[in-house]
Amino acid sequence: MSKLLSREHRADSTVRARGGASAFAARLGRALLRFVLLLLAASVIIFVLLRAVPGDPARVALGVSATDEAVAELSHRLGTDRPLVVQYLDWVGGMLTGNFGISMASGTELAPVVAERAGASLTLTVIAMVCSLAIAVPAGTYLARRRGHADAALINALTQVGIVVPSFLVGILAVACFSVRLGWLPANGWGTPSHIVLPVFALTLVQASILTRYVRAAISEELTKDYVRTARASGASVSTALARHALRNAALPVLTVTGVQLSTLIVGAVVIERVFAVPGLGSMLIDAVSTRDLTAVQTVMMCIVAFTLAVNLAVDVSYAAIDPRTRQAGQPGRFA
Repeated sequence: MSKLLSREHRADSTVRARGGASAFAARLGRALLRFVLLLLAASVIIFVLLRAVPGDPARVALGVSATDEAVAELSHRLGTDRPLVVQYLDWVGGMLTGNFGISMASGTELAPVVAERAGASLTLTVIAMVCSLAIAVPAGTYLARRRGHADAALINALTQVGIVVPSFLVGILAVACFSVRLGWLPANGWGTPSHIVLPVFALTLVQASILTRYVRAAISEELTKDYVRTARASGASVSTALARHALRNAALPVLTVTGVQLSTLIVGAVVIERVFAVPGLGSMLIDAVSTRDLTAVQTVMMCIVAFTLAVNLAVDVSYAAIDPRTRQAGQPGRFA
């Protein structure tokens, strides 16, 4: 009898596992479909809005003294004399194959330039987010455990200051202090580890302050749950209850906020790149806007949108991997 019940239990577990896997795959498929649709919608919006800007891009690139023949030749070379639908399809097809087109301002291929600039922006963004999490997780955990104490109140006040101070102002103050006055670090440029320190510091200060408050709130909420009280009543210390139970559950809302903040960090990096003369996508976008290089503008904007949507997709998948409920059939998940 016991063997029969054991076989039935194993069979039931197998059915539930298969059902959970199929439900997870279905949710993942919907998330991927939503990613593709949002990417297409963003490409249409960017293309239409930029084409609505008055003026001939070829004439703007050549200047007011250019002849009509020269403008017509450049328009033909850039493809701006073709129907808008054909221009859009060529642009999207080129993006999918790695051909980002030709810059209207310089006449050079955009693909190698975008790849180089994207590498600088991604390096800056990823390092800043890793540093922010490295500060926020222990600091938020400490604040949750020390709630009501004077040291926690002081750290809370510091995080509030970090939130309200803009990152570009932090960058300017950092340059004035560490570059101009002390001469410890270079004020601008790119290429060595010392060039990364100040831009990362400016971005990390704001993001770490925001994430610290979210980590503190998430862990404080988990510490009031019944399962933590049960663990404490069974003799577990606060540290043990945190490590074994609370941190994993608190990671879910923190992961969601991290994805959102990573997207905003990309936008914040645009200004920081300008302050520190970092050759990233942000500075490239500003230069392209100032010269009305529509091809470069739409390409850079599309890269930023694609990266933002990819971050959101990665957060969705990670959320489902961390939360077992999203792997069970019929259970609502973040991207259900």
